[in-house]
Amino acid sequence: MPATILGGMPITNPQAAERRFLEVLYADDYFPDQVLDRGRAILTRLCERIEAERPADLAALYVLTHAATVEFNALEAEFEAAGSEIETVAREEIGGDIWFVAQAYGFADADVEELIAPREW
Repeated sequence: MPATILGGMPITNPQAAERRFLEVLYADDYFPDQVLDRGRAILTRLCERIEAERPADLAALYVLTHAATVEFNALEAEFEAAGSEIETVAREEIGGDIWFVAQAYGFADADVEELIAPREW
C-alpha cells in the first residue's frame, strides 16, 4: 500500500511511495514503534512538502530537510521517555532516509550532512 500524506493524498513519487521509512529501526525492539511512527510521519511530510513546494534548487530543498531534521530533534525527548535514544543506528537510518528522499526527488548532488545540518542527534 503506498504511503499517504496527512491530508490523505498519496505520495506521487513512486520511489518515495514504496519506501518503508525507518524499516531497520522497526526491526529492533530498542526503538518503540509509537515513536518510530512519528518519525515515519516526519519523513512522509517531507515528501509531501517537496511535492507541494517543488524546490527549484538545493538551497530550497535544504530548507525543507532542515525543517524535518528539527522535527527529529524534538522527537529525541520522546525516544528518551520510552527508554530509547537516537543513537548511531538511528542516526544513520534517519540520515539515510532523508538522503533517499532527496535522491528520489532528483537532487542527486545533495550533501547528506547538509541535508541534516541542524541535527542534535
